Amino acid sequence: MSTTICQVMGFLVSLLGVGGSIMATAMDTWSTQDLYDNPVTAVFQYQGLWRSCVRQSSGFTECRPYFTILGLPAMFQAVRALMIVGIVLGILGLLVCIFALKCIRIGSMEDTAKANMTLTSGIMFIIAGLCAITGVSVFANMLVTNFWMSTTSMFQGMQNVQNRYTFGSALFVGWVAGGLALVGGIMMCLACKGLIPEESRYKAVSYNASGRNISYRTGPYKSGLGYEADPKTRKGVGYEEAPRSEDGRRSYPSKYDYV
Repeated sequence: MSTTICQVMGFLVSLLGVGGSIMATAMDTWSTQDLYDNPVTAVFQYQGLWRSCVRQSSGFTECRPYFTILGLPAMFQAVRALMIVGIVLGILGLLVCIFALKCIRIGSMEDTAKANMTLTSGIMFIIAGLCAITGVSVFANMLVTNFWMSTTSMFQGMQNVQNRYTFGSALFVGWVAGGLALVGGIMMCLACKGLIPEESRYKAVSYNASGRNISYRTGPYKSGLGYEADPKTRKGVGYEEAPRSEDGRRSYPSKYDYV
């Protein structure tokens, strides 16, 4: 029962993680304009992975997608790739996990196959979570670097920097989603151990004779006409070999000869 609960909980947590990754990737608030020096502004700018938006004080918002791919920074494209890979792996892991649930019976699927599928989905969830966390962290590092470079240039009077960008809400959603997918994958790997059937162990059984001091002795076998005891073992005290007849056969005395 605990294995089933761990498997179902891992599936639900991973589902939330994958859904959060999709939501974070689609959000436009990866970076938002810093309003520290200008708290009152008529225009507020924020950017996402796919487009940049401008919101005016009147409430009107205008978004413009990025029409170029080669013109974007390499790290920016790497973040896109990491998020997409994480989402694809997460969706595939969910599909595999649905068929691997112990509470769902599909045909005559054995527990060993379900265990392998559970482990596979767990590994996919772990990789998807790591991709999401890595992508969000790389983007956050880019924001921090650009923020301090803009601040240094502004204080040195080298140029008039009007817009500085800071962390948006999409970054926090991505971090949480990646952590949930990672935890769900670990739970699925733990549930896999409980699904593996225990190996049957066979113990040797010794059979003893019921009687006391019973020993079984057999004579050697010959490759001739059949079984015949060794002549040496037959000879003993009072043993005499029977005489042979003319045709080579031995003649043994009958009971009437002793009368």
